[in-house]
Amino acid sequence: MTRKVTEVTNLQNDCRPATPWQRVTAALHTWRTRRHEHAPPSDDTESPAPEPVPGANTLWRMRTTVKDEPGSLAALCTALAGHRVDILSLQTHPLAEGTVDEFLLRAPGELAASGIATAVRTAGGTDTWIERADAHDLVDAPTRILGLAARTALDAAELPLALRQLLGRCTIRSQPAPAGGARAADGVPVEGALDDTVMRLRAPEGGVITVERPYLPFTPTEFARARALVELDARLGPRVPHGRDVLTLAEGSDITVRRADTRDLEAARAMHERCSDRTLRLRYHGPVGDADRYLNHLLSPRFGRTLAVQTASGRLVGLGHLLWDGDETEIALIVEDAWQRRGVGGELLGRLVAMAAEGGCRSVYAVTQASNTGMVAAMRGLGLPLDYQVEEGTLVITARLGESVSTGAGEVGSTSAP
Repeated sequence: MTRKVTEVTNLQNDCRPATPWQRVTAALHTWRTRRHEHAPPSDDTESPAPEPVPGANTLWRMRTTVKDEPGSLAALCTALAGHRVDILSLQTHPLAEGTVDEFLLRAPGELAASGIATAVRTAGGTDTWIERADAHDLVDAPTRILGLAARTALDAAELPLALRQLLGRCTIRSQPAPAGGARAADGVPVEGALDDTVMRLRAPEGGVITVERPYLPFTPTEFARARALVELDARLGPRVPHGRDVLTLAEGSDITVRRADTRDLEAARAMHERCSDRTLRLRYHGPVGDADRYLNHLLSPRFGRTLAVQTASGRLVGLGHLLWDGDETEIALIVEDAWQRRGVGGELLGRLVAMAAEGGCRSVYAVTQASNTGMVAAMRGLGLPLDYQVEEGTLVITARLGESVSTGAGEVGSTSAP
């Protein structure tokens, strides 16, 4: 089960038994409230800077608003030059009441963010925001945007990640169209809507994509770029990479791991029919009769990536989901009973974690029960730092990702797969 699935079910006015689902929802809400805040990045101007290294330089991303009049930008550049700050790149975002200037700066290592912000304020800059940058920010904006467009063109599941990389740290949520074939988009105009720190875009299938960045308002330029990516996705239609790997399990059986989407819906339902009630309950945390209702959502590239495991005869025996949940990422697995304890779940989990790391995710979490020893063991087998939280009988395991995450085979269905 995912938190997003719960929200979608409510939006579609489906009826479901209250007791088990409400317990899981309440537990997840409590867990999320404790660990998640819509606050400025921890390395923003209010945080202490790392100990400076003599002679070293530091890269900063900075955004400030200046008056739309001659000499305003020149005064700002002069103030930065007085502190030996180099301007490596500059983008301007015209507004009705002024201009938002976005800089990539190289400053002496001993110059703190607060010192740069003070210089900018003295030169007339307002609403200044600054954070650490890295070498990836040295790529110029047109090149970076073209790269994001290429990734989106290859894989529909890349759209949320592309938006996040385009707009920085933000929360992205997809709301599907109402049930019954309606394509209403909850009052969002065709061209989308921008309201300070929130933008809402019409999703290709008729739903709504909401992007929130509470610590930094969006500019019209950013809104136009995000809308262009969504329009590209709509024009290209459903698509997933065709890469697949054939593996031999320890006991000798061959399996194929590949990307899946809604075209696998009937095969996934057939797998549900072959699964025991216990397996379905451990996966979906509720009445087993409700399991099929979430498959269309789970298999949609709009909400994440899905890996399928099929036998040599073509029967689907396992599914692994990597789900974009706002600014977090959930992992979920189900393996048909006859194929459990044969390494299928561990293979799926390792590949999903590698895909999350490739997509820039800092952590992934799994929602399960303490009695699900197979999932707990698979998470431990990743060799990553794990955090455990138990709320109302629901176990949430969070794995913090590092650069060393890898799998024994290629990343099936990644943007670089053949």
